[in-house]
Amino acid sequence: MPQTAIDDRIVRVDAKAKARGEAMYVSDYAFPGMLYAYMIRSSIPRGTIDDIRVPDLPEGYWFITYKDIPEEGRNELWMIQKDWRCFAEHDVKYVGETIGLLVGPDRNMLKYLADRIEIDYTEAEAAITIDDALALKGGPIIGEDNVLCQLYVEKGRPVEEVFREADSVFEETIETGFQEHVHLETNGAIVTIEDGKYTFYASAQCPFYIRKAVAGLLGLESEDIVVKQTTTGGAFGGKEHFPDVLCGPLLVAEHRIRKPIKLIFDREEDMLYSVKRHPSKITYRTALDKDGNILGIDGLVIYNCGPYLSGSFVVLQRGVFHANGVYDIPNTYVKGIGIATNTFPSDAFRGFGAPQTLYAIETHMEHIAKRFGIDPAEYKSRYFIKQGGETITNGHVVERVVLPEMLEQVLEKSDYRRKAATYAPGSGRGIGISFYNHGGAFTGNGEQSIIKAHARLVKTGNRVRIEVGSTEMGQGFQTTLRKIAASTLGISIDDVDYDNPDTSKVPDSGPTAASRSTMIVGRLIERCAEEMKERWGEGDFSVEKEYEHPDGHPWDQSTFRGDAYLGYGWGCCAVEVEIDSLTHEVNTVGIWSSHDIGKAIDELVVHGQVNGGIIQSLGYASMEKMENRNGHFRQSSMSDYVIPTSMDFPKQEWGLVDNPYQWGPKGAKGMGELVFNGADAAYIDAVERALGIEIHKIPMPPEDIEEALRDAQ
Repeated sequence: MPQTAIDDRIVRVDAKAKARGEAMYVSDYAFPGMLYAYMIRSSIPRGTIDDIRVPDLPEGYWFITYKDIPEEGRNELWMIQKDWRCFAEHDVKYVGETIGLLVGPDRNMLKYLADRIEIDYTEAEAAITIDDALALKGGPIIGEDNVLCQLYVEKGRPVEEVFREADSVFEETIETGFQEHVHLETNGAIVTIEDGKYTFYASAQCPFYIRKAVAGLLGLESEDIVVKQTTTGGAFGGKEHFPDVLCGPLLVAEHRIRKPIKLIFDREEDMLYSVKRHPSKITYRTALDKDGNILGIDGLVIYNCGPYLSGSFVVLQRGVFHANGVYDIPNTYVKGIGIATNTFPSDAFRGFGAPQTLYAIETHMEHIAKRFGIDPAEYKSRYFIKQGGETITNGHVVERVVLPEMLEQVLEKSDYRRKAATYAPGSGRGIGISFYNHGGAFTGNGEQSIIKAHARLVKTGNRVRIEVGSTEMGQGFQTTLRKIAASTLGISIDDVDYDNPDTSKVPDSGPTAASRSTMIVGRLIERCAEEMKERWGEGDFSVEKEYEHPDGHPWDQSTFRGDAYLGYGWGCCAVEVEIDSLTHEVNTVGIWSSHDIGKAIDELVVHGQVNGGIIQSLGYASMEKMENRNGHFRQSSMSDYVIPTSMDFPKQEWGLVDNPYQWGPKGAKGMGELVFNGADAAYIDAVERALGIEIHKIPMPPEDIEEALRDAQ
């Protein structure tokens, strides 16, 4: 077998099975005597449950509620906190909250019975928007002020002093909306009992999260639950904590019924009753001197969390920590608030928190530049942070920053300078540019103090098996991790095995999230392989490694001060558009990008991530409109929630700037979220120039462009 080098371009190891339809997704699994489940959910956003009338159930059917949780258990799902209830009890806090679970052998009969369950409510006034929640509409949902979580960061001198010295102050509010994950495979899970233990087969990106979240429902320890990840057809963060919401009720049902039970969402359920990206409302107030130089920024970042915390505090932290973008702003104060509303809880989505603030700071900087008659690319580049520069958390950028090289790549490929000078504002043609970053791995002390990732490599004969809790969910990680092991050991990738994780058999390497998998878990496997290579002649053995944080990079979790991230991915993107003056339809005619991801492990995987991430970001900016009216999402199918296809955007031109990361495997950094983080701002910049107006929210489909033009007039 030929050796596999890290630079080899290879076919993804999971490609053939998926292309042939051989891969087993959770909906493909069946067990003897298996039953099916259907969720009964709240139809109102807020109120009390007065009565539930369930029709006489045929033999072999059950209706499971909080009353079926045993005395030793508690009605809670343990995510970041334990505030998300498995079942609603006497009140409901959002449309879609789980009230009960119908279980039986026939799915058609389950839906028939579901239509005949009658629930009486006393409905209360709901707070749907951020403004509703701040105004305490309907009274507090959480505490006295609806604040689920909050934090602040400050850098440099007190902003009050800075603003007193300013020649002018520019303030604006920028908003972003919900975004649906639209993973190709909908949410699903099966529960059964194997070898005396409750066992889940789940489409999930964090199997160890599930067992922790649900064990307390039966008064069990996490180790008493086994989770086996099935082939997962996409996640984007939507299968990080949300599988807990399926597996909790299933566990309670299994405790009572003792037969295998399967729960699979259809597409409408997945769109109406699953987590979304946090909507945001971000206000920047910027102090400027007479020449337009930035003296300081005062920021307020508010995210709509829904009524439960879930992962929102982690999302908010990352949003605040990226609120200065790629810039070294001398004096900064940013406050972040996670606000409780009566919408379906928001949760992780590719970039988790950073896209909202990166879009806002890019748009804000662009608006300042235009007010002073300076090209945005030139203006923004004045503030690029450099190696050693102070971050918003009073830490420092450890690595070399290659933004100038990336900018030059994009300027040259896109012909930006000529086009920016030639296309007159309002001419119908425009080119925009954006800069962005993404801190790799979890923030601050998350990796060394909370996650404490482990990875194991097992040698049997001439074959090697990777044992980690990290998951393949379409991003190519099974290929990447095998390549790291194979190239380090000097063997063929065909001699390396890496199966979907089973929590009873593999160590906990932490969640598959936060652009940490390659940087953190990949480095652990590289370290295992380095030792294994030295001991290769010893016969059969295993090597296990635990994450070790580099010395000299302090972090204070109580004050959020220090080196929040040791390695960042960096990006630059330009987008060119033409806009129809009659229909206001936007035709994107060019997309150019450059990224620093350290060392590319496999350029085919990178190519797919860049193309997919940028198109997903452009959809976020242009067409993915999800409206919530009185707690109900209006878009419920792929026909009314529109996502980009290959016909909507042109072929991309992309490049990389090699900048190896000293603590990553083969010099690699994270990239899965980075590539989402900036194309939206470049697109809106281009649209603004083409129309000669300012835009303060996304998404901006043609009807919203028409409204913005009316407002500008």
